[in-house]
Amino acid sequence: MSAKRILLVIGGGIAAYKSLELIRELGRRGIGTRAILTKAGTEFVTPLSVAALSGEKVYTELFSLTDETEMGHIELSRSADLLVVCPATADLMAKAVHGHANDLASTALLATDKPVLMVPAMNVRMWQHAATQRNIAQLRADGVTVMEPDVGPMACGEFGPGRLPEVSRIVAEIEAMLRPRSKRLTGRHALITAGPTREPLDPVRYISNHSSGKQGYGIAAALAAEGARVTLVSGPVSLPAPEGVDLIKVETAREMLKACEEALPVDIFVSVAAVADWRPVKAADKKLKLKGEGKTPTIELAENPDILRTISHKKKKRPALVIGFAAETHDVERHAQEKLARKGCDWIVANDVSGDVMGGLENEIALITRDGIDRWPRLPKDAVSTRLAEKIAEAFAGDEDGLSLAAE
Repeated sequence: MSAKRILLVIGGGIAAYKSLELIRELGRRGIGTRAILTKAGTEFVTPLSVAALSGEKVYTELFSLTDETEMGHIELSRSADLLVVCPATADLMAKAVHGHANDLASTALLATDKPVLMVPAMNVRMWQHAATQRNIAQLRADGVTVMEPDVGPMACGEFGPGRLPEVSRIVAEIEAMLRPRSKRLTGRHALITAGPTREPLDPVRYISNHSSGKQGYGIAAALAAEGARVTLVSGPVSLPAPEGVDLIKVETAREMLKACEEALPVDIFVSVAAVADWRPVKAADKKLKLKGEGKTPTIELAENPDILRTISHKKKKRPALVIGFAAETHDVERHAQEKLARKGCDWIVANDVSGDVMGGLENEIALITRDGIDRWPRLPKDAVSTRLAEKIAEAFAGDEDGLSLAAE
């Protein structure tokens, strides 16, 4: 993807500052950025900062004799592989819907013959307004990709949908749109688990872990981009469902196993979820009083089902490719190799979670198969997802018998 370029339209809004981070992250992946900065956008970021990060001239004026001499606005609108509007304000989207062309940004949107990605960011009331929703529906009908905003607190003090999506999500969407649509996994069904599980102790307490679900959700999105039908079984996380993915929400390990078994048969199973190893034998129906009685409470635990091993050892309906994750804090590769043999899966993705991996945005992994170890550099989780999806697609590209499968 080293030769790919985007034309980035930076709209006016507090989220405009994240466009700088977006330019930097795209550059790390070898994706070049040329930018149009709207007049309102200059209130939040400067042409100098955008130019410094992109290494390119920044365009701001429609009627600039110099710019028109060097590169006309029509040529500019077609000079990249993808046009990205980030942040896409309500005003910019309305202009695009109605074909306005009264500034450089709206003119480029009207004149381009390239795919367009809108990344909205605005106040929750503006996002939910009927006019905005009509405009979004029309943009999508016109073939424009409009991302769903994140939900959360806003600069204005309100809470709800309208926050600019995380930069990692935007980068993943851009990479997916720039990737050749080979759809190598068309006709394949992939089953992914993601997030933590919660094992209730009483109505207000539970046993769980710090898993954010970001890696599993990223893998689900990457496999869907490769053309696979994807079922994502997710523990409780605050992430939106990836585009084109069937999401099944669960709470406990037993619920997750049940959902996975009901989804079979599948071609690919990727067990990313950080499943709680133990659960209370009995969950109390009232809040337990654990303090003030002068003695240490005793909680009896039972072992949870091993989802990866259960799916790997299916005599019938075993997926052709079963991939597990090994989250370790020490002797990572040795423990992962032992897990590969013990669980009976085909590949293990080993990752060191002694730092900020759980809940963080990056991961450093080693892909362990029966043929050896493939060590990857530290990458954003979305890049790990894309790379793993490509490996899976390559494994299915030829004869399935060529896969290093475990014995059934």
